[in-house]
Amino acid sequence: MSSLTTVPAADIAPADFSWIREFVRRESAITIDEGKEYLVVSRLTPVAAAHGIGDIGQLVERVRSRPSGQLSRDVIDALTINETSFFRDIHPFQSLVTDVLPELMRTNAASRRLRIWCAAASSGQEPYSVAMAIREHLPTLLGWDLEILATDISRAVLARAAHGEYSQLDVNRGLPAPMLVKYFDRQGARWRISEEVRRMVRFEHTNLIGPWAAQPGTDLVLLRNVLIYFDDETKQDILRRMRQTLAPGGYLSLGGAETTVGAPTDYDRVTLGRSVWFRSVRRPSL
Repeated sequence: MSSLTTVPAADIAPADFSWIREFVRRESAITIDEGKEYLVVSRLTPVAAAHGIGDIGQLVERVRSRPSGQLSRDVIDALTINETSFFRDIHPFQSLVTDVLPELMRTNAASRRLRIWCAAASSGQEPYSVAMAIREHLPTLLGWDLEILATDISRAVLARAAHGEYSQLDVNRGLPAPMLVKYFDRQGARWRISEEVRRMVRFEHTNLIGPWAAQPGTDLVLLRNVLIYFDDETKQDILRRMRQTLAPGGYLSLGGAETTVGAPTDYDRVTLGRSVWFRSVRRPSL
């Protein structure tokens, strides 16, 4: 048994905790709050074990010596937030198929082209939910030049997302039973999403404080429950760049506790059913 299994939940030196907080903030802009030593230890203990490292202090020392190595990437992966579920907070998905996508289809009727970006896709439930919603409610889009781009800072969760395999607990969280039967194949104790849904989604690595995989002219961006982990300056920068990425009249979806207030950007707040969307303002032609 690894000696790491006996490490107490708060066994991290104050200097190491401070360094890890700054390292994660610098590399991902994610803020780890004071008092979250237990979180850092619980997330990094398996990483240390996987790399044959004896304790968290040794792990920090090795990351400091090679800040761009595989261990450093594994540390960032472990400390980024990957909470998600199928059709999370169902109301945005309802207005997506009743209001947002139909409007974008009318706007783009001539080009028959639609670009969707799930900007913090985690293990894939959100982009696959979008894909299934389109197949269920707006199958006309399947004949369009349709792209669903899914990105995340964690390469590990993106690899799992691209594989499309989920536990029973995963599929029990938010996924309607008819969709489970229709779009998933059972493989032992796990479920794998069908090839027809998987091929609708393209997965790419993206750090939101670095270059983006998405291109200007994107019609719809889902950036839900992400901004809450950034400081105000980073939030404003992301929202400003997001406005430059959205097509005129394009839609942005944020989490229920997130807003564009205070950002140097141009968005109209639009309430659709029981969800709120932010539409990029169409600037008049000069």
